[in-house]
Amino acid sequence: MTLWFVSRHPGAIEWVKRRALAIDRFAAHLDLAEVRPGDQVFGTLPVEMAAEVCRLGARFFYLRLSVSAGQRGVDLTADDLEALQADFQEYQVIKVGGQNDL
Repeated sequence: MTLWFVSRHPGAIEWVKRRALAIDRFAAHLDLAEVRPGDQVFGTLPVEMAAEVCRLGARFFYLRLSVSAGQRGVDLTADDLEALQADFQEYQVIKVGGQNDL
């Protein structure tokens, strides 16, 4: 089992290093071909990637935080993430139907 942290943000990487998680692999971009059943993927992924992680038998933990409008698009520091009380929430994401099902 591999614990992944997916982020390209230095502040998020520093923040997760302060946590009690024993992350095995840090990645700026997740290569789904490397994800195995039982892996745990932490970070913020597009919903279609999160669904594929779950379909592959891995677990997905979303990095959740509430940012103000002024903080959007800003690289937050590890201290900013602490102040915003960032945490992880596990989600099971399932793709249902196709584009013509609307």
